[in-house]
Amino acid sequence: MKAIFQKPLFLSGLSGLLFALSWPTYGFPLLVFFAFIPLLIAEKKLRENGEKVKFKILFLSYLSFVIWNGVTTWWLYYASGFGMLFAVLVNSLLMSILFLLYHIVSRRLSQKWSLIFLICLWLSFEKFHLIWDFSWPWLNLGNVFADYPQWIQWYEYTGAFGGSLWVLVINAIGFYLISNHKFSLVDTRTIFVRLTLLIAIPIIISLWISRNYVVRGATKEVVLLQPNVDPYTEKYDTPNFIITKGLLQQADSVITPNTEFIIAPETVLAESIPFDQFYNSPSRYLMNNYLQIHPKAQLLWGIDTYNFILDEKDISPASNIYREGVWVNFYNAALFINNQPDFQKYYKSKLVVGIENLPYKSILEPLLGNVMLDLGGTISTKTTQDDRTVFISNDGTKVAPIICYESVYGEYVTQYVQNGAQFLAIITNDAWWNNTQGHKQHLTFATLRAIETRRDIARSANTGISAFINQKGEIVSKTKYGEKRALRGTVHLNSAQTFYVLFGDYIAYLAVIILALLSIFTIIKKR
Repeated sequence: MKAIFQKPLFLSGLSGLLFALSWPTYGFPLLVFFAFIPLLIAEKKLRENGEKVKFKILFLSYLSFVIWNGVTTWWLYYASGFGMLFAVLVNSLLMSILFLLYHIVSRRLSQKWSLIFLICLWLSFEKFHLIWDFSWPWLNLGNVFADYPQWIQWYEYTGAFGGSLWVLVINAIGFYLISNHKFSLVDTRTIFVRLTLLIAIPIIISLWISRNYVVRGATKEVVLLQPNVDPYTEKYDTPNFIITKGLLQQADSVITPNTEFIIAPETVLAESIPFDQFYNSPSRYLMNNYLQIHPKAQLLWGIDTYNFILDEKDISPASNIYREGVWVNFYNAALFINNQPDFQKYYKSKLVVGIENLPYKSILEPLLGNVMLDLGGTISTKTTQDDRTVFISNDGTKVAPIICYESVYGEYVTQYVQNGAQFLAIITNDAWWNNTQGHKQHLTFATLRAIETRRDIARSANTGISAFINQKGEIVSKTKYGEKRALRGTVHLNSAQTFYVLFGDYIAYLAVIILALLSIFTIIKKR
């Protein structure tokens, strides 16, 4: 039996299970502090055999990461079977390539330096996953604590990369101590005590911060609308006028004279009519009438829309050919409508890969043709914008319109705060994944953004979970999945900027610099 536990294949599978069983919302995050260790032990055993084992290392690490990716993100299947397979298999391959690079470097550097290389390599990979066209940061290690915000109040200083660094450092130290273990009782106690302290101290600091932090700022009354419309059978077949009428009736059930913001989900107006037609549409007429009855109220709603481009000078890389001489820009947009003549708008700019955009379109579109369409994806691309627009209310209150997937990106969200946002509004449609872990994980990731920015969050989901989250990342009130409901609550306005808002992903940038220096040193040493 002991021999089985020492087998590289068993150790590989154990690492994958530890990662999977640590992930929100069904897992326990303490397990992640030991998830890399079995795989590192397996790599060390194979390396010390003196054989060429690169393929074995690649296979074993791939097995670990497929288990992790598959167990935690299998629910993508409900939106796209191909998308799920692509995300799981390709992301696992990228992770296993990182581990193979660590194996190569560990043959040339000391154990300490090779572990530092792995830490910096992984952090650099996570940063890269936030910015390239195939971006998929769902499994960035700092997200693992999203269901335990009381453990990570110091994210206001480090962002989620602080959590990633914490996980990687403890795994590295744990492996180093175990691999140099003399199997004595004193040595075992020393390892246990050191690892316990390394895990406990940041949690104790966080609990102290949480206890002393006071949620600050004036309050505003907000109504969140959750229409619970099935995106596969109802949403895109229902006229905007009917949707608007139903949403305003929902708002009527809870609105008070003090309500200032009525927030509805991403693309809740899904009829997909051009912007210029919406200006004079029956939906806009209903909204204007409603705002005359409730003059203090303002609407922040999502819309699926587009406009045509006739002048070639106005096209962008995201523009799509409609017919000869005519292009079209598609938008997943947020609208802010009050008693002003015009409305404010923002275009979603972190797009879902393969669904809302075709990565590296100029290269892949000629190669793939209609293959993406056949697999349930897209060859069109939504149009984005460079700046993070904040909506300004009648009294000057500034709110960030964060659309769905954008809420997974920490430094990205800080740009709204740098532009003056006093609270965050997240509008989303989480019904694509059915009643699985997907929509629950997405909700918990919002708590990270609340801590990083120290901003209250008002989150409106078509279905999924709508919620109010305070500046400490605590969920104050929420709806249930599959529930049609209007939820009233308050948000606090905060204008102070945290250390993380000011300096962003500085941990990742430092990791990239150290990684570059270590890589150069490794190459020079080999020569």
